[in-house]
Amino acid sequence: MERGESPGETGSGGPIQLGFCVLCGLPGSGKSTLSRSLSDQLRRKQGWDVVVITYDDIIPDSFFEGENAPLPSQWKSFRQELLMYLEHFLMAIINGCKLSAPTSRTEVIWESFVNCLKDQDLISSETGEAQCYCLTSAAVSQPLYLILDDNFYYQSMRYEVYQLARKYSAGFCQLFLDCPIESCLERNRQRSKPVPDEIIQLMARKIESPNIQKNAWEHNSLTIRSTGSGSEDNIEVTDLLIAALKNPVKCFEENTEQKETDRIICSTNILHQADQKFRRIISETVKKAKDEKVIAYKLKLLVEELNKLKADFLEDLRQGNTKRIPCFHQNSISDVICLFHHETDNIVQKYVPKEY
Repeated sequence: MERGESPGETGSGGPIQLGFCVLCGLPGSGKSTLSRSLSDQLRRKQGWDVVVITYDDIIPDSFFEGENAPLPSQWKSFRQELLMYLEHFLMAIINGCKLSAPTSRTEVIWESFVNCLKDQDLISSETGEAQCYCLTSAAVSQPLYLILDDNFYYQSMRYEVYQLARKYSAGFCQLFLDCPIESCLERNRQRSKPVPDEIIQLMARKIESPNIQKNAWEHNSLTIRSTGSGSEDNIEVTDLLIAALKNPVKCFEENTEQKETDRIICSTNILHQADQKFRRIISETVKKAKDEKVIAYKLKLLVEELNKLKADFLEDLRQGNTKRIPCFHQNSISDVICLFHHETDNIVQKYVPKEY
């Protein structure tokens, strides 16, 4: 295919072509600048329609200020909620129907998402029906690329987008902006609401760049040495997006490596959920013990024993040890939590009065 040629027939009555492009990198690496430049280039030179979803613009700053700032797990749920809205938009495009508000939603995030689509002329104002929006011709007439602008510093964050692309047989690619942390920090400090330096430094230590040798699903990835200008017409980037659109992810693709990746991510998520719940149970238990005036050295022993119990449970989950935790199932940890609660209560009885 020559550059400038659409990767499929448009206006022929066939299904619309969809593509996802994930921009990942540290704050200040130039993702937003690149997304604007890329959106303009794809519209002018490829004749495609483009949706730019900038997470920072849709999830309000007020969520991250003061004492009510969300925990990392809540931030994760906001990101997943935004993907759910994006899926609603895709379903409206594919089915040729109106965009309706999901029943379960955070109103302020949904409104920001709707305004994002309106600002890009992809939906019109509400119809006579409450929370229903008509798609414009721009949303359904040509190949449509969705550019997602967020840090996406964990591979698992990007994999969630890949799963969505696979579900709807859409193209998928990644652009990783590699920028020296000193440059990121300097650019970030020039923002009206900069991210704290220590957060960027922490991300830099944790960030997981695409690994095409390990993860087959990341083969459509390109690392860009970021200059921050975003104005250059990068032929490699254009070719990558064309290739991804021409070769969408197969919905029922059988891939052993992909299944293994699914399993690892699922296992990691379960361990994370269990760890968070175990910590909460221990925290509540210790607080009650303090309220019962348990003396200091006994309280110390109680904490040590509870932490050991937590470590043992997590290791058994990690190793799939069903002898200790026979109730464990791959897709549910509720029985495991109940068992942990039970064993916690047994330990507590050694240190606090029976009426506890």
